[in-house]
Amino acid sequence: MNTRKKNQINQPVSEDWHAQAEPNVKEQNLTVNPGDKIDESQTIEEKSKQVAVDVPDITGDWIKVPTYFIVEYPNGEKKALHHVRDAEEISDVIRQARVDENGNRIWW
Repeated sequence: MNTRKKNQINQPVSEDWHAQAEPNVKEQNLTVNPGDKIDESQTIEEKSKQVAVDVPDITGDWIKVPTYFIVEYPNGEKKALHHVRDAEEISDVIRQARVDENGNRIWW
């Protein structure tokens, strides 16, 4: 008597990925670009040199995006604005700052 079933396929059964536990937020890498990481211990000078993106795009143009935009307000205060976290404030600064034909900043 033949105990082997005819046409039996023995494949490994894949694990149901829906049943897996979701990773903890602290375990996930939430930063897309390593340059996007925020380090509050850095000085403004160090932040001004940090680059979030420095790669060619599909057209061959080189894309370079600073991680922080350094803003100097009319009262002399300097602030490092993170290109993602502080995007709304960067937009506000751009709307307020204008440059005349001599390159001088005019605040509205």
